[in-house]
Amino acid sequence: MTRVLVTGASGLLGRGVAARLVADGHDVRTLQRSPSRVAGAYDVAGSVTDPAVVRSAVRDRDAVVHLAAKVTIVGPVQEFEAVNVGGTRLLLDEARAAGVRRFVHVSSPSVAHHGRSLAGAGAGPADPERARGSYARTKAAAELLALAAHDPDGLLVVAVRPHVVWGPGDTQLVGRIVDRARAGRLPVLGAGAALIDTTYIDNAVDALVAALDADAGVYGEPYVVTNGEPRPVVELLAGICAASGVPVPRRHVPAVLARGAGSLLDAAWRTLPLPGEPPLTRFVAEQLSTAHWFDQRRTREALGWAPRIGLDEGLALLARWTARHASPAAP
Repeated sequence: MTRVLVTGASGLLGRGVAARLVADGHDVRTLQRSPSRVAGAYDVAGSVTDPAVVRSAVRDRDAVVHLAAKVTIVGPVQEFEAVNVGGTRLLLDEARAAGVRRFVHVSSPSVAHHGRSLAGAGAGPADPERARGSYARTKAAAELLALAAHDPDGLLVVAVRPHVVWGPGDTQLVGRIVDRARAGRLPVLGAGAALIDTTYIDNAVDALVAALDADAGVYGEPYVVTNGEPRPVVELLAGICAASGVPVPRRHVPAVLARGAGSLLDAAWRTLPLPGEPPLTRFVAEQLSTAHWFDQRRTREALGWAPRIGLDEGLALLARWTARHASPAAP
C-alpha cells in the first residue's frame, strides 16, 4: 500500500486517478477546493496556493499525483500564474520537506505547441515563451519547475502530458462541444482534415497510475500520453456530437478567419467586463485547425502502458452514458 496525495480530484481525470488508487488498495488523500466525491479517499479542502493546507496535505505521503490547475480558456493571467506556477512550486517544496519520494506532475502537450502542426511528434521541451495562451504558458513554466526539482537521491519527478482527455461526464471538452453544437455555434474550421489524437479517460487514468509505479530510471523526463489513434478533427467532432445526441456540425469557416476572430475575441475578453467564455479564442482556433498527434513508442515503453479502450469503443461508451443520463422528454 502506498500513501498517495492526489490534487485536483474534483475534476474528471483527478477523480478517476483517486478512485483507481483507492480500488487498488492504496491510502488516498485528495486536495481540492470542492469535494472529490471519491469513496474511500480522505478529502482535504483548500487550494494548492495555501501553504498551511498544502503542508497538511503532503504530511506522511509517499507519493503525489498533481493535477490541480486553472484550466479555463480565459481569465486574468495572475490567476493562472498563482495556481499553475505558484501552486506547483509550493507543492514541490512541501513534498520535498515532507520526504515524499515520488511526484507525478500532470502537464499538457500544449506546453510545447507553438501554433503549428505537430505530426508524429515526441515530447518536445516545455516552452513558456512560445506556448499559446495563459494556460499553456503557465503549465509550461510549472513543468519546468517540476522537472528541475527531480533528484534521483530524493524527490523523483516525472511529467506526464495526457492529450485531449475526454469521456462520459466530461465538462471540459465534451461539455463545451455539446453546448456549442446544441446552440449551433460549432463550425468546422477549414476542411476539418487536421489529424488530432485524443485520450479516452480510462486510458489516461491507467497511464498516470503506471507512471506512479514506473521504474525510477524513467523519471526526470516528460511523456505525452494519447490513444495513438489520430483522426480528422471533423470526424472527431461528428463522433462526439453523435454520441452525445446533438447536431453534427455542418458549417465550415476558413481557418484563417477563425484565428483572426479568436484573436479579436481574446482582446475583448481581456479588456472588457464580459461574462462567461468567448465563443472562440485564438488558442482554440489553432487547436481545431492544426494537426497534433504524437509518437507513443517512447511513452509506452517507459511507462509499461498501452491504451485498453479504443476511440470507437470510447464513443460507444459515451453514447451509452448519454442515453442513461438523458433528461426525460417533455410531455
